[in-house]
Amino acid sequence: MRILVVGASGAVGQAAIAGLSKGHEIIRASRSAGDVKVDVNDEVSVTAMYARLGKVDAVVACTGNSYFGPVSEMTPTQFLGGLKDKVMGQINLVLLGMNHMNDNGSFTLTSGILSHDPVRQGANASACDGALDSFVIGAAIEMPRGIRINAVSPGLLEVAAQKYDGYFPGHDPVSNRRVGLAYARSVEGAVTGQIIRAE
Repeated sequence: MRILVVGASGAVGQAAIAGLSKGHEIIRASRSAGDVKVDVNDEVSVTAMYARLGKVDAVVACTGNSYFGPVSEMTPTQFLGGLKDKVMGQINLVLLGMNHMNDNGSFTLTSGILSHDPVRQGANASACDGALDSFVIGAAIEMPRGIRINAVSPGLLEVAAQKYDGYFPGHDPVSNRRVGLAYARSVEGAVTGQIIRAE
């Protein structure tokens, strides 16, 4: 399969690539590095990327940041920033990529554990993860030409545990291998409209 991985340079993107690297052509995309550069928040940039690449068999979105901070101090601008970056960035890849997806291809988005296991200062992340999960469930029943769509919902990755130190008390970090297998299940398997948890 010809698989586009957006956000390939990040920890989750690298885990996805490791899980999908056997027997596939991987196209790496990110804002600043990879085989192709793209800003998922810019419709023109996303459209240009797809036009350059042509048809693909799968798109894996491992991109976007949500806002972490106390909800009592959070501003609407900060909250909206998370929604635009993590939620709309990934949804742009679906909406603008539909015509570039081969029949029976698949989209895999990345949500996260906070949709159902919240932590302090993570209200925006919880909202973003939940929105992506709900989009996948709703979009799956309308996808044309046998195209599938799922979300991988990873827990705190081992490689990112130090970065988020203190935010996830009591959470057991998940291995890159386990996260990679979740992406393989979504892309290489047959499920659609599913939230595949890797926790």
